[in-house]
Amino acid sequence: MKKNSLTTKIISSYREYLQIMNMETFLAHNQIFTTEELRATLGMKKANSTLDNLLSYHLRQGHIIRIRKGLYYTIPRGADAKTHPIDPYLIASKMTVDATLAYHTSLGFHGKLHSLRTDFIYVTQRKLKPPFIFRGTAFKGISIPKGTLASPALGIEIVDYQGCKLRVTTLERTFVDILDRPTLIGNWEEIWRSLESIEYLNLQQVLAYAKLLNNATTYARIAFFLDQHRDTFSLSEKDLATFDKFIPKSPHYLDLHNKEPNQLIARWNLIVPKSLLQRTWEEPHENF
Repeated sequence: MKKNSLTTKIISSYREYLQIMNMETFLAHNQIFTTEELRATLGMKKANSTLDNLLSYHLRQGHIIRIRKGLYYTIPRGADAKTHPIDPYLIASKMTVDATLAYHTSLGFHGKLHSLRTDFIYVTQRKLKPPFIFRGTAFKGISIPKGTLASPALGIEIVDYQGCKLRVTTLERTFVDILDRPTLIGNWEEIWRSLESIEYLNLQQVLAYAKLLNNATTYARIAFFLDQHRDTFSLSEKDLATFDKFIPKSPHYLDLHNKEPNQLIARWNLIVPKSLLQRTWEEPHENF
């Protein structure tokens, strides 16, 4: 009986040793992780005291920090856990199991955002919660547009980033999303300057996603922007003509809340602020 008890104890200790070593390997390969991901890797069917003890130990040692309940970030050995920089894109990607970086956060991820932000947006089909704030950075969940439910994967790519796989909207989808919900990014100068940093767009992908949203104003905004930048995207009149059947039948405002002088762009039945047409944010040329 005593021999069996000793054998059981040795086996139990060995299993714990393996879990400790597996934990070290896991941290070496996972910059950010959930307790569910860790539990699955360690082969634990459910949360238990061993998992709690492992997390507590590494927290005390400064090897990891707790972002929020069930979400942890790995800190390089020797770094100060309190001040070590945290990648907000990784955090945003773990806010929900289906979190997808989108809107201005996607632009930033692709290196196309004009101004730095301290708020990060992800889209999800999960129940929305109030914005989560960590170290002064806000992470906000946005419901996916209803029209995309028919093809939820359209315009989403999975990329390798910092050793992790995250979901982010393509530049084509991001381009359409921002013109569909411009208030999520800010003023039109910021929108125009950000979108103008995109060097290439697949017009077929732009149209395919825009058709899911099926919003006449959005179509007009897209066509107007592309028309203004036809040289940038190497667009012909035939390319732009593909939007003709989608534009609104009567004039739509590019921005309903804008109170400044506007001008009708008849080709796209879009009423546009004159400041946008004149690009008033640009400094005048100086005469030397």
